[in-house]
Amino acid sequence: MNITGEYRIAAPRQQVWEALNDAAVLKECIPGCQSLNKLSDTEIEASILAQLGPVKALFAARITLADLNPPNGYTLSGEGKSGAAGFGRGEARVMLSEVPGATLLQYTADLKLGGKLAQLGSRLLEGTTRKLADEFFARFSTRLDSAAQRTVPASAPATPGPRVSLIWLAGAALLLVALAWWLLRSH
Repeated sequence: MNITGEYRIAAPRQQVWEALNDAAVLKECIPGCQSLNKLSDTEIEASILAQLGPVKALFAARITLADLNPPNGYTLSGEGKSGAAGFGRGEARVMLSEVPGATLLQYTADLKLGGKLAQLGSRLLEGTTRKLADEFFARFSTRLDSAAQRTVPASAPATPGPRVSLIWLAGAALLLVALAWWLLRSH
């Protein structure tokens, strides 16, 4: 499952980068985040309560940050597990660029689910995951700029597709993990 999106935030790129690396900001913005702990400059643990269709579970996630390029971006990779509910693995890339009067936050994520989560059906999971990503990125972006909103990339098709917005972990929880990974990588 591949998820992409972008937000235009009326704030300097360095300020956006710092917020992406602030554990308190990330915990506040990740839907269902129960805890978020930075183990090192490149490792993060989080627990996220997520509901994907009929499955509601607490996911334990571990995220690793790589390709750190302050204040331009990073790559997050990780895994979220929830016993019988299953697991999610993923990698996400977050990129920041300066545009006139703002910072453009772009992200791409590739997620894989297993266990009961994978049995729910890809359409249901993709929709829920996209919704959680959108919720994260919307919360994060409006925290820095109350007027921030998702933008449509110039390369996007003319017909509207599914809406998407921020972080990193587990299916829905994996996407939340992935989103949290992105944000935590900045630290």
